[in-house]
Amino acid sequence: MPIILAIETSSELASCALLSGAHLYSRESGGVRTHSQAVLPMVQELLLEAGVKLADVDAIAFGAGPGSFTGVRTACGVAQGLAYGADLPVVPLVTLEAMAEACRARTGATEVLAVLDARMGEVYWAQYRYDGGWYVVSEPVLAAPDAVQPLPAAGLVACGNGLAAYPEAFAGKDFADVVVPGIGDIVPHARELAVLAVPALAAGQGVPASQAQPLYLRNKVAYTSAERQAINAAKAGA
Repeated sequence: MPIILAIETSSELASCALLSGAHLYSRESGGVRTHSQAVLPMVQELLLEAGVKLADVDAIAFGAGPGSFTGVRTACGVAQGLAYGADLPVVPLVTLEAMAEACRARTGATEVLAVLDARMGEVYWAQYRYDGGWYVVSEPVLAAPDAVQPLPAAGLVACGNGLAAYPEAFAGKDFADVVVPGIGDIVPHARELAVLAVPALAAGQGVPASQAQPLYLRNKVAYTSAERQAINAAKAGA
């Protein structure tokens, strides 16, 4: 079993995890504005708690996105910096798959719809199926909440903070009716990234630090004041 260090900062929750043998250590910190300051201290705490040196780690996984523009850049940059210094591969992982893994861990679900709040009236979503490993049913996309359309699947379970962020958009949708209590607030976490990184690394998905790239689904990360006013006016008219 490889030793995996994982970093996740794509949402309002920053987290780090260290998987060493049968032990999974983790730390988390809230507050988007403090992500860049919080990550390295958390990494140091994890290494100390596990009695592991960075040189002992086999790979560094990070949440590549989708998610906060600044957040995914932070995770990528920190992972790259640590990997360069220790000459380690990095494993970029999709945040929505980490949410699906969290849902499976809590509910046993094997058909999962992951919905992450993307702000600005939109969500990131993807659909997954678990059969000894995760398979993508619908690729990650950015969409308006009422445009989320998963493919029919028996026992499909929806999870993620995007559901709670836009309850009116999901009201009456078949897939939203089976949301299990306790998973409607799921966001990406380093715990699941560390678990997912093991098969990903074995499958050759580790890359040199120089090749690590965030996954962006939103071309524009901010609207101008005029654009925001137009959007709000259109919503009010609707």
